[in-house]
Amino acid sequence: MRLSTGVDGFDELVDGGLLRNRLYILSGPPGSGKTTFSSQFVTEGARVGEKCLFLSMHETEAELTHDMGAYDFGFEKAAQSGNFQFRNVFDSNAKRLLKGPGGNDFSTGVKNMTNRLVGFINSREIDRLVIDSTMILQYFYPDNHEAFVQFLTSLKRVDATTILISEMTDPTSYADEHYLAHGVVFMHNYMEGDGMRRGVQIIKMRGTDIDSDIYPVDFDDDGLHVRPKRKVEA
Repeated sequence: MRLSTGVDGFDELVDGGLLRNRLYILSGPPGSGKTTFSSQFVTEGARVGEKCLFLSMHETEAELTHDMGAYDFGFEKAAQSGNFQFRNVFDSNAKRLLKGPGGNDFSTGVKNMTNRLVGFINSREIDRLVIDSTMILQYFYPDNHEAFVQFLTSLKRVDATTILISEMTDPTSYADEHYLAHGVVFMHNYMEGDGMRRGVQIIKMRGTDIDSDIYPVDFDDDGLHVRPKRKVEA
């Protein structure tokens, strides 16, 4: 029932991995490791033969491949494996996928967008989905709180394990996605000694025994590593 995230040490914090076909929110400030975590997640999926989709509004496929290619966890090989698809929301194909008929009309537009996205994921039997980030909805449907809730609800119904990246700097300032998701992971930047450190905290994980402590995170040549044997002292 569980799948590996591909992030060294993280699976030990969540009973061996994530429960399949659920929605997980990955939150944190800029530079905390969200994109690297998500890239390792889809790389692991492609490595074991699962179909993966990475939907982004922040960078192109070339930029992501270049940045993740600096690590040795195999992103470039995964991207060329045939099990990986990338879409940038500003590309014409992705815009048609997300916007579809209905334009800015709320009731028609939201329904079409969610139906088209869910249909795309299920028809192509996507196993792992990354959406970077919640700003995608704010771009396509600004000022529509109901649209965001509908979108999240649709994501919970797809036959894929989904990571939705949320740009968030305060781990106590919860939003709709945190309440609706099956799991919430927060990536921290914090001061320790004479420098900035990184950490990870499981805020919520349905069906999983967690302790909600913060654990150190390091970056190495082969990507992001969680240190599950050490806790960050408050």
